[in-house]
Amino acid sequence: MNIQYSKILNPQLTLVRLEQTDVPQMASIEASAHSHPMSEGNLADCFGALYRVYGLTLAGEMSAETLIGFAIIQQILDEVTLMDICLAPEHQGYGYGKLLLSEVIEAAKNSGAVVVMLEVRESNLAARALYQKMGFTESGRRKGYYSADDGREDAILMDFAITSE
Repeated sequence: MNIQYSKILNPQLTLVRLEQTDVPQMASIEASAHSHPMSEGNLADCFGALYRVYGLTLAGEMSAETLIGFAIIQQILDEVTLMDICLAPEHQGYGYGKLLLSEVIEAAKNSGAVVVMLEVRESNLAARALYQKMGFTESGRRKGYYSADDGREDAILMDFAITSE
C-alpha cells in the first residue's frame, strides 16, 4: 500500500493507492467476493499508466490496517472506466461499497473526466441497485458476455455523467 497517498474517510476507514505488491491481497478478496474472479495476472496488469488502483483499509487492533476492498479505474482522455470494484464479503452491507464508489466518482471528477462507465453482471442485483442509487443509468447490454455456472449471462453497461457544478 502506498502510504504516501492516503485519505482518511472516517476514524476507521482510509483510502490508499495500491501497488503491485498488493495484488495477492486483492486476489484473495476477489476470489472470496466474485463467482468468476480476475486472476492475479489480470489484476497485476492493472498497474499501468492508464490505471489507478485504490484500496479501502479498515483500522484494526494496534493500528494495523487491513485491506477490505479495492477499485480499479482506467482513464482514457475524459472517460473513466470502473474496471473492478470489490469488497470482502464480511465487510459488505455496511455502506463501504457506496463509500468506495463515491471516492471513485470524486477521483474521476478531479481528473477532468466527463463520464464514469462500467459493466456489471445481469445477475449482480446488489451491485446494480447500488449503481442506480448512485446515479448510474443503463446505457446498453452485451448479450452473453460473461460465463456463468449455467452458461452465459449478459453484461449491463452503465454510465454516470459527471456534471460541472
